[in-house]
Amino acid sequence: MTERKFRPRSRSGGAKPFSRPGKSAGRPAWRERDSHSDGPAILYGWHTVTMALANPKRRIRKLILTENAARRLAEESIPTRIAPEIVRPQEIDRLLSPDAVHQGLLAEADPLPSPDIETLTPEGLVLVLDQITDPHNVGAILRSAAAFAVKAIVTTARHSPEATGVLAKAASGALELVPIVTVQNLARALTALNERGFQTVGLDSQGSEDLSAVALREPLALVLGAEGKGLRQLTRETCSVVARLDMPGEIKSLNVSNAAVLALYVGASRLGLMKA
Repeated sequence: MTERKFRPRSRSGGAKPFSRPGKSAGRPAWRERDSHSDGPAILYGWHTVTMALANPKRRIRKLILTENAARRLAEESIPTRIAPEIVRPQEIDRLLSPDAVHQGLLAEADPLPSPDIETLTPEGLVLVLDQITDPHNVGAILRSAAAFAVKAIVTTARHSPEATGVLAKAASGALELVPIVTVQNLARALTALNERGFQTVGLDSQGSEDLSAVALREPLALVLGAEGKGLRQLTRETCSVVARLDMPGEIKSLNVSNAAVLALYVGASRLGLMKA
């Protein structure tokens, strides 16, 4: 496979070659791609990049640092693995969108491989995402998944963001900790989980009972749908249980990443996974 270089996009949408920082005119904004590809992952921010550097499974192609970031890496004895390019902060600014907080670190890396769903060990907790497309939400869900020791996240190849850029920054290093299983058909993936002994619990406002009242068992797969649309009909029908999250206040719904945290806490507590 021919190695592809990171190509930032200009505001007009045209592709721009990855050149030495500072040589470009204007400020190109890197944008998330709509579909999954085998192109490089763009990682920026302290936790995102240092966790990638610490992951032997992650191949780093290019590393751009400011002097301050390089000094901090040296002080904390974090090896860069490859020779970095030292630039001014503004040089990294030009390669990313205006609101990107890079903290002086930008890496271009190979994407991590997607495990096969048949290789998942039937134990603990798994999260399944039904066409959640917002990279900030998926990144936040990944961070929570790492905090609750989730074994894997299952998502679809289409209608889901790539594990790069904004998503990687929101995940704050969790991409290196929680495997992402990418499937072509979510209903078939849920069927495979059912057959492997997982209790598949869909979370939906139309669920028959509150999640805290459901008799949960391990291994457990919690299934989350996109905000607004919720779970698709075939997804709901394939889950072994469909439950809701009851809220005591006037607002009855939660952002999907917040709902994921609450569901993970309920699930982990009920399964006895919160014990030290």
